[in-house]
Amino acid sequence: MDLRILRYFLATYETGSVSAASRRCFVAQPSISAAVAQLEDELGMPLFVRHSKGVRPTDAGRRLYPLAARLIADSEAIVSSFNRSGRPLPLRLGLMRSLGAERMSNWLKRLMERIENLELTLVNPEEASDARIVTAGMRQPHEIFEPIWNDRYRLALPSGHPLSLKERLTLSDLEEQPFILRAHCEATEALRQALIHQGVTIAPRAHLRTIEYSLALVAAGIGLALVPDWPETRRRLDMVLRPLADFQSDIQIGVAYSAELSRTLQNALKEVCGQVADTFTNPK
Repeated sequence: MDLRILRYFLATYETGSVSAASRRCFVAQPSISAAVAQLEDELGMPLFVRHSKGVRPTDAGRRLYPLAARLIADSEAIVSSFNRSGRPLPLRLGLMRSLGAERMSNWLKRLMERIENLELTLVNPEEASDARIVTAGMRQPHEIFEPIWNDRYRLALPSGHPLSLKERLTLSDLEEQPFILRAHCEATEALRQALIHQGVTIAPRAHLRTIEYSLALVAAGIGLALVPDWPETRRRLDMVLRPLADFQSDIQIGVAYSAELSRTLQNALKEVCGQVADTFTNPK
């Protein structure tokens, strides 16, 4: 049985669409359709029911899926076992800015423990890569997305700031307050839109790209900032975090990758994501 055909079957099953499977596998739709048809002929039964929005697996398709996934995983495990004492297994990993050094180091450590011969190259998420750690909103249509963290954003204020006396703030409390704004941040953009909707005007003091510099300016008393509620942020003594009663932003972060990534790496990424997902849990 052709492993390439099984990979196309898996992509069709997991995406529920021949067109989505073709994008995931970077091949033309007729190639996916022909592969599935060939597999159905070989097994002597239909694997999918076609409908207007895509495909739905038959009982035979559901039976085949775990067997095919195991066969692909086993074939790549064989290759990986011979690579352990030989050449390294390369992985170009794109990392978005401001992921949090503590949790990111923990995640990378677990991944490298999972694959002993892994050779990591860390790049920006816009560069060519095998996988990317990004927000769910940055995921491309052809990418599989495995959630890792759910970041709940809070308002960071310098210690001793008058607003820190309140346990919960509202958007109106931010009127004319000095602010540190972070570019290309989905939560910050959502806050800006909410402030505009409420007619609240803030006083921007700095425009930055990273959370680390934003925290440093908050600690220095330059202004307020919207930041993720990480454990290391909560432990800081030079600032306090406060929720906004009339605004909430949760950003999901995970690893995105193409189905063309080897099953060895896919399985490792899935396993590590599952292990780490509950390690850094935001308070309710």
